[in-house]
Amino acid sequence: MSLLTIILATLLQTVPAGQAFLRQLQPRDSVLIADQLEYGFQLDSVAEGTRIALPDFSEASNDTLTLVRGWQIDTTARLRVRQPGGKGRARLYNLRGSIVLAPFEEGTYRLPDFSVLRGKDTLSFEGMELEVKTMPVDTATFQIHDIKGQMRYPLTLKELLPWIAGLWLLALLVILTVCLVQVRRRRASGGGNAPRDPAYIVALRELDKWRGDKFWAPDRQKAFYSGITDTLKTYIEDRFGVDAPEMTTAELFDALRQAEDLPAELREELRALFECADFVKFAKHTASDEDNARALPVAVRFVTSTYQTVLEEEQKTEDVL
Repeated sequence: MSLLTIILATLLQTVPAGQAFLRQLQPRDSVLIADQLEYGFQLDSVAEGTRIALPDFSEASNDTLTLVRGWQIDTTARLRVRQPGGKGRARLYNLRGSIVLAPFEEGTYRLPDFSVLRGKDTLSFEGMELEVKTMPVDTATFQIHDIKGQMRYPLTLKELLPWIAGLWLLALLVILTVCLVQVRRRRASGGGNAPRDPAYIVALRELDKWRGDKFWAPDRQKAFYSGITDTLKTYIEDRFGVDAPEMTTAELFDALRQAEDLPAELREELRALFECADFVKFAKHTASDEDNARALPVAVRFVTSTYQTVLEEEQKTEDVL
């Protein structure tokens, strides 16, 4: 076995700081060709803000011993130590600096001493020896064989049981979730058998909640006009097929202009109500008692008039049949 001496870097030794460390990235009982090794130093209790200068090993890399990765500094511990005189606590760090090497020739390598500049001190670390081996091959009996495919073993019932149980549990949870959703929907709809009230009945019932001058007070007008217009938008959506809840006032009445069975006079009366509501809701306008007294009758008249048109059309259809 030949003796190879590799000098990676040399710096003046000032303060002995112990021995460098050498660690295999893929631990085994010996170092083989092309194995990667971490080579570096450990510094304890380094004060926060201390400057660290490291030697440059890049120019020493060659085909025999290659520098795979340059210096990397890692913090292995953080400490807080009371300063002398009781002036608070100082932050100290344990640092680990290393490079990664890879040997590509069998032999004994002498890794060099190296120095690290810490603040104003130069710390010297003693190098180590590295012995690299190759896999022994008996050339007399060596025989080349084809590469074998991956071996596959049959699944056993013991291995399948956890998966089967998990699938059954998942199916059970899905069934329970569906059943709970259906039960809640039936309860929300009154058991699923109660007929749905017509849109005009629902609208008139909601509008009746805003009857009375107690809602005319300036601090309650916003809720008053919002309740009336929201109810009307829901009714308009059902009666005229217009997405009223998502429209502005201008967009809503542009769409209602296409409704042939809606009298222009009734539409303009409703527009005045919506514009007054917009001023109250968005411009902090206080409506007069006349506007407040007119708001609910206009809304009720619009609902009853437009629904009466539907009843007349249905009656005509029945007479023809």
